[in-house]
Amino acid sequence: MPIKRLLRFFNRLFKKKKQIKLGIYGPPNGGKTTLANRICLDWLGEELGSASHIPHETRRVQMKERVVIQSGDGKTLDLTVVDTPGIATKIDYENFVKKGLSKKEARARAREATRGVIEAIKWLDNVDAVIVVLDATKNPVDQVNVTILGNLEARKIPFMIVANKIDLKKANVTRIREAFPNAKVIGISAKYGHNMDKFYEALFELVG
Repeated sequence: MPIKRLLRFFNRLFKKKKQIKLGIYGPPNGGKTTLANRICLDWLGEELGSASHIPHETRRVQMKERVVIQSGDGKTLDLTVVDTPGIATKIDYENFVKKGLSKKEARARAREATRGVIEAIKWLDNVDAVIVVLDATKNPVDQVNVTILGNLEARKIPFMIVANKIDLKKANVTRIREAFPNAKVIGISAKYGHNMDKFYEALFELVG
């Protein structure tokens, strides 16, 4: 084999694949960290971060690099999974008090959560694609969701919507599809792994 062809062969073989920064966005308690953990567990065997029933458990951007996922036909995606704090238009410390935190703890968490929202918005400049995680048991048409999707469309960032928590009786994926008819919507349960095969297929369509 001529030396030039041999060099081209090895360059293709060892060519460093571009890492795709995949941002996971959405309102608090939709299941963003649970989805990030599910992706990392499926492909790395380890979680990314801790999830909680208390809103704004994730108050700083956290990420996991080199999450390589594979399609059924042998294609691969090299992801950096970026789990962001929940987006909210108003953060009231009294909501944390209702969840059992002391007033001092609640005020501190409210300040941290506010900084987290700002950080999450700034990170939109660094991601290649976004998964918007919505709680399928809740009304999807609210100011937060419309603001998130409007931002993504204005910035022309590829995105799809995950309607999470389909394991719950009140889940209504159709309602989310009807609310955002121009977006790709996949119903899953990140907690139990339901429909994750369809999620990964859609992810390859989004960024593959």
